[in-house]
Amino acid sequence: MILLKDIVPAAQNNIDTKFIVLEKGMTTLEGQNKVCLALVADETAAVHFQLWGDECDVFDLGDIICLTNGIFSYQRNNLLLRAGKRGKLVKIGEFTMSYVETPNMSEIHWIPDPNNSRTYIQEHVVSPHSRIFPPNP
Repeated sequence: MILLKDIVPAAQNNIDTKFIVLEKGMTTLEGQNKVCLALVADETAAVHFQLWGDECDVFDLGDIICLTNGIFSYQRNNLLLRAGKRGKLVKIGEFTMSYVETPNMSEIHWIPDPNNSRTYIQEHVVSPHSRIFPPNP
């Protein structure tokens, strides 16, 4: 299992991790499919997570989810963690998991690694917290 602080953008499905759902945005339609953005976190970082289709209705706030074969990549200029076509999401518990909301890995600007064109490195932090799900005052 990889910790959220250790994920980097990639084009392949290889992320196995677990996290808790902190917030969910509105469900919208993209063509015939439902899409919902969520804020998820583990004990090391947070990230924006895209729920697709029935996943929008199946998972709720406080659910602890295990993701296998996930992907962390750009979707319409937003860096999102998602299951993708080969990934799998399984609810493994609820409400009892330590987490942090910063750093948010989706709020980091990534650039190609000059030493390895197949990987990315962090250039700078865009925002210390989620701009989509801002912290409560």
